[in-house]
Amino acid sequence: MSQSLVKNYLHIVFSTKYRQKLIDESIEDELYKYLGDSCNNLGCRAIKVGGHQDHVHILCLLSKNITLATLMSKLKANSSKWMKTHGEAYRNFYWQNGYGAFSVKASEVDVVINYIANQKEHHRRKTFQDEYRAFLESNHMEYDERYVWD
Repeated sequence: MSQSLVKNYLHIVFSTKYRQKLIDESIEDELYKYLGDSCNNLGCRAIKVGGHQDHVHILCLLSKNITLATLMSKLKANSSKWMKTHGEAYRNFYWQNGYGAFSVKASEVDVVINYIANQKEHHRRKTFQDEYRAFLESNHMEYDERYVWD
């Protein structure tokens, strides 16, 4: 086969350090746009970006030219620096060390888009920790609770 064809949909989830509620309404839209633009600039087409006060969700297509680890390193470092330029309230903004990345079937893309779009409503009933545990369990991922929340 002479052509490399790749279409990997990823649902990426990561939180602020110590799950601090630093993503407020005054910055959230700009942050989500920044994260989406960053994905696009790295060749990973952003489909939907959203989240809540202490975490973000990104649905994107992972480029065949970048590793997931590189994408995450650049996204988190650049957006953390960007947040710190937006006032005293964000001076100590950091992302958690880790992240979750889950593959999404093409037939489920609309479900994930809707899920990300409705984060505020969703989190009236469920904490980020409960949401994230559910992702890990539904994806049959082994994890150690002591290290998930760093």
